[in-house]
Amino acid sequence: MPNLDLSNIKLVLFDVDGVLTDGSIYISELGECLKPFNVKDGLAIELLRCHGIATGIVSGKASPALDFRCKQLSFDFVITGCKNKLPKVLEICKTLNIDYANVAFCGDDVLDLPVMRKVGVGVAPADAHTLVLESADLILSSFGGKGVAREFADKLLTASGQSLASVYDVLLNRISADDVKRIEQ
Repeated sequence: MPNLDLSNIKLVLFDVDGVLTDGSIYISELGECLKPFNVKDGLAIELLRCHGIATGIVSGKASPALDFRCKQLSFDFVITGCKNKLPKVLEICKTLNIDYANVAFCGDDVLDLPVMRKVGVGVAPADAHTLVLESADLILSSFGGKGVAREFADKLLTASGQSLASVYDVLLNRISADDVKRIEQ
């Protein structure tokens, strides 16, 4: 991550399919019913929150499975069924009174490019589309659905020079104090 300044990131937004999931969609005659999320990413969302960083979802698809997972993880912002994501990201920035430069967005496909090119840090999983990989400021080693949010949270929070152990202390202290109501895997 040489020369990548993560110090002013106040909001981390994620696409879902291909980022928080492996991109698989399980469809029955009733429609989309299952999405394979990675449990490691759940703690990443709470870890970011513990460090004062807002989180959100801006997804091109909408589904009951996604709604359920977003509710479990208590994201600060949830926007689904949105193909033109940039205006929604601007609305979130206005709500938080921050600039695009204070946003990191993790996406994997061409629908994510307008946002990734505008925000402070564009992040991509290792298996993102070629055009996304070419535009990303940071390419993770994780594939979509394999702990992308956790890997990025760890990189973001240790970029200031803190050790990984000290980054997790705030979360571990909450767990030790049995303050676990909002913690979800």
